[in-house]
Amino acid sequence: MGTTAAWFEDRIAAAVAPLLPGFTVEAVEEIDSTNTELMRRARAGHTPPVLLVAERQTAGRGRLGRPWQSAQQSEESAASLTFSLGLPLAPREWSGLSLAVGVGVAESLDPSGDAKVALKWPNDLWVDDRKLAGILIETAMPHAGRAEGPATPRYLVIGIGINIGPRDAEGMRTPPAWLRQWRAEATAPQVLAELAVPLVRSVQVFEAEGFVPFAERFAARDALRGREVQLSDGSVGLCEGVAWGGELQVRTAAGLQMISSDEVSVRPRGMAF
Repeated sequence: MGTTAAWFEDRIAAAVAPLLPGFTVEAVEEIDSTNTELMRRARAGHTPPVLLVAERQTAGRGRLGRPWQSAQQSEESAASLTFSLGLPLAPREWSGLSLAVGVGVAESLDPSGDAKVALKWPNDLWVDDRKLAGILIETAMPHAGRAEGPATPRYLVIGIGINIGPRDAEGMRTPPAWLRQWRAEATAPQVLAELAVPLVRSVQVFEAEGFVPFAERFAARDALRGREVQLSDGSVGLCEGVAWGGELQVRTAAGLQMISSDEVSVRPRGMAF
């Protein structure tokens, strides 16, 4: 399970270890899904903090079970970055975690805001209404025999897929965005090295303080606020942004709807699901 790319594993591990003692970085050439692998390990009782990156995923997954495949690789560099971060976590509330992660990733990729990397509730990064990156969050239950309570750590797995270079848009309703559109020299290993520490810090701030510290930062990049949106159940309304708990606020004919379920899909009206 080797890899042909240089992923700066030692450098990333050394930078993150002060925040997460025992943290390691693993890089593989090909895997079914980095999220699936870390969830398998967690269910088997192996739960140290780790970052697993793959050059290719053959069965990558997005939200609601949608496929997320790695982009085709070129001889020069990887056209996509797919990795998962796993660590034990015990926040008071889980609501809003994907939004907090999105804020951390967007600010790392586009710190000045010039590229207008926007956040589309609950787990996508968009540029000009085209998907740049996606986030998939899963958790594994504690070992059998341990009582689960509010402060009981679960094993958190955060999967992130980012388009680094152009990718085939065949079969996609909307062509994707990619990072090299404004960062021409970007490579997947460099981006991973940039993201690792801010991502871990975002998760730790969320664990301690919840979504509140991220709310205004999310609002500054909110792709849906002020737009007419359609929900996957067919209802239509005006998006009024995200509440302090991470819920999407949509004003429909029935009044203000607070959407917290990640089983609900939302699109600007006129865009297909």
